[in-house]
Amino acid sequence: MLDYIYLASQICAGLVVFITVWGWLPLDNWWVRGVDFPRIQILVVGIISLIALLLLTPQWQGLEIGLLLALLVSIGFQLRMVLPYTIFWPKQVHHATEMDNPVQLKLMVSNVLTPNDNTQALVDLVQQKQPDILITLESDLKWQQALSVIEPDYPYNVKVPLDNLYGMHLYSKIELIDPQVKYLLVDDIPSIHTQIRLSNGEVVWLYCLHPMPPSPTEADKSTTRDAELLLVGNHIKQNQQVAILAGDLNDVAWSKTTRMFQRISGLLDPRVGRFFVNTFHVNYPFLRWALDHIFHSPCFTLVDIERLPSIGSDHFPVMTTLQFEPCARSEQSENAVTASKQDEEESRQKVSEGREEGRKMSQEHAEENNS
Repeated sequence: MLDYIYLASQICAGLVVFITVWGWLPLDNWWVRGVDFPRIQILVVGIISLIALLLLTPQWQGLEIGLLLALLVSIGFQLRMVLPYTIFWPKQVHHATEMDNPVQLKLMVSNVLTPNDNTQALVDLVQQKQPDILITLESDLKWQQALSVIEPDYPYNVKVPLDNLYGMHLYSKIELIDPQVKYLLVDDIPSIHTQIRLSNGEVVWLYCLHPMPPSPTEADKSTTRDAELLLVGNHIKQNQQVAILAGDLNDVAWSKTTRMFQRISGLLDPRVGRFFVNTFHVNYPFLRWALDHIFHSPCFTLVDIERLPSIGSDHFPVMTTLQFEPCARSEQSENAVTASKQDEEESRQKVSEGREEGRKMSQEHAEENNS
């Protein structure tokens, strides 16, 4: 029996090393970028394999030592990717200061899953949690009609009901200023761009995104997803905006693109130094990672971030409560990593490639709809 366990540990160790190296390939294909997602799971398998090898290896020779060293490097790399989202890392966003009459913003993001008919679950959750802003993704006309019951409490809204899994709705208790629906790269993939007026009169930008994921059933490459995120990041930086970006980005926080987006935009991630907020997949606890995100300017601090109960979707909703604290800007800005010239150049290249890929995809989608 121990021989079989030892063999299995060698195979698992080899897979961890292979997957880690595979993820370093400079390609946008889904079968490469897909390994960005399960880094927690890869790390767990790697650590278990390491323990088994240390306990069961009968004799340390060249092959065994080489496998052990490669596994240690792989575990170290995976650990470096996920460790920032634990309590063992410095917080990127400070906890909110107690103050009289704080200016706070409660923002809920929920990918509802278009075929999900359990619309009442989200309605009940909204009425219970009372977010200031609700962003729904994959919401079609059915969901729009179901959510009409909350509109008396959410008089400001933007509705983009679509049947292609990329519908999007924004409901707000606070004023939206000049909200716009934009199709940045692909003609049927919307995003919402608006300014919001906080309770103290301060005006802040809000970007709601849901780009296409790299997968065999969606986009062959991550090119348009990466480009959309970087395009908005560049826009925020160039216009020196106080901003919040939220949505299902179909990417994980530790990916190369998301980390580059943070460096370029200057926005912060409240999960850093705290904990994972794994929102997908609801039905597979061991195969979960964070796809639903919120990033914000350094003038916000964190009151709370909470993964909410399932509403029948494949994503958990998540709610983040921020507090507007301009005095925190200078100190928290030091926690943001500044973009390098290489970042800026690579970002421009990726946006250019994304525009070209988006044109091709838009043409393909138009041809499919006409056929």
